[in-house]
Amino acid sequence: MKIFDTLSVTEKYLDTSDVVRIYLCGVTVYDESHIGHARTIIVFDTLRRYLETKGIKVKLIQNFTDVDDKIINRAKKENTSADKITSRYITNYFEDFDRLQVKRADLHPKATEHIADMIDLIKGLIDKGFAYVSKNGVYFSVLRFNEYGKLSKKHVDELVAGARVEVDETKKDPLDFALWKFSSELPTWDSPWGRGRPGWHIECSAMSLKYLGSNFEIHGGGRDLIFPHHENEIAQSESFTGTNFAKIWMHVGMVTINGEKMSKSLGNTKSIDFVLKRWGPNIIRLFCLSGHYSKPIDYSEDMLKETVTKWRQVENCYFEMNLAENTQTRPELLNQIHEITNEVNLEFDNALDSDFNTSLAISAFFKLVKHVNQMASVETLTREISNIVLPAFYRMSNILGLQLVEITEEEKIKISDLIKLRNTLRLEKKFQDADVIRRQISDMDIILIDHKTRTTWMKQEKIGIEN
Repeated sequence: MKIFDTLSVTEKYLDTSDVVRIYLCGVTVYDESHIGHARTIIVFDTLRRYLETKGIKVKLIQNFTDVDDKIINRAKKENTSADKITSRYITNYFEDFDRLQVKRADLHPKATEHIADMIDLIKGLIDKGFAYVSKNGVYFSVLRFNEYGKLSKKHVDELVAGARVEVDETKKDPLDFALWKFSSELPTWDSPWGRGRPGWHIECSAMSLKYLGSNFEIHGGGRDLIFPHHENEIAQSESFTGTNFAKIWMHVGMVTINGEKMSKSLGNTKSIDFVLKRWGPNIIRLFCLSGHYSKPIDYSEDMLKETVTKWRQVENCYFEMNLAENTQTRPELLNQIHEITNEVNLEFDNALDSDFNTSLAISAFFKLVKHVNQMASVETLTREISNIVLPAFYRMSNILGLQLVEITEEEKIKISDLIKLRNTLRLEKKFQDADVIRRQISDMDIILIDHKTRTTWMKQEKIGIEN
């Protein structure tokens, strides 16, 4: 199977009318989404943003699994219906990911809205001899698909019935997996074989084939979905269509908590609402993109605190450029800033074109931030230099999904007047009165930056852990 390589995608589709079709396995809506979900979805959001800045059209489909045993059990526990549980957590999902500055997918199909599509797919698999009806449901015959295991690199001879393989004595082979489960427990639907509900794997095959067709460009999700979910998707989809399912597979590494696996049983799951209240969206996005997408990353307070410090440098850079007033630019600095900006732009794109290495891309972004802040500290940053850097700064910020605090013209005028008053008071050696003005400005979440010849400022994002 091909590994993910953005360069192959951008080279193939740049400056054409083709669309890069992406299917992302979404969440099962029985509980709040957590930081692990956030990482996967933020990685794909960043991928989409990057491709779009290259002039590539993207069609992103991200499903909701809204029929599942976990949903049914949650409904029983709360003495309510499954659809009320799923409706609640779909609403919760959009609230969380809107706050994380994630662009919504072109379509968020629900499994329950595509039962007929799944039944048609199962019919086709039975007709082609890849599936059979048993006492408990309809099963896919794994041994009929010769390439089973090609994604996960698992050989059928080595696979045994266990924790990740359904055990059912009515199956022809322990490796066979359910396409349709007979059941009288709601929710259920009628089918040609009996009343029941679909198996998990058939959902994504039905929805991806319907909206993206066969052999679409990119399919992805968390690394925990490689086996059995994505392996089973390939088997049933390719058996049905007779063609390759997806050209590129992209799997995002897990998030651990202080070196431990995140799980409800350990009580260490971090919900998106929790991390947003504690760190805010920009810190979480930088964290989720801080390592190579395919590798695990560890959620630690120390690392996130370091990210806050780095984010403050970004805010400082942004406001220094937007408030730059000096118009006298030294010629050698003008040439230098052109070179650095071009160099960073190239480094940023090369990182993302090389197996989508967001970690290196972020390093390039901070290289530009650091240079601007150094120029500001020695008062060589001018309006002209800022105008050269800002397009690159905005472009990279947008791709990374970072959003700086906006400020109105009214606020700018008010802050400017207060700074002028403070400077006057300092010249008159009325330092106590000047400190009162500084505190007044601070209450507006404004940080003053005193240079030798002038005072600049920045408005900081409120971050829960600092309050």
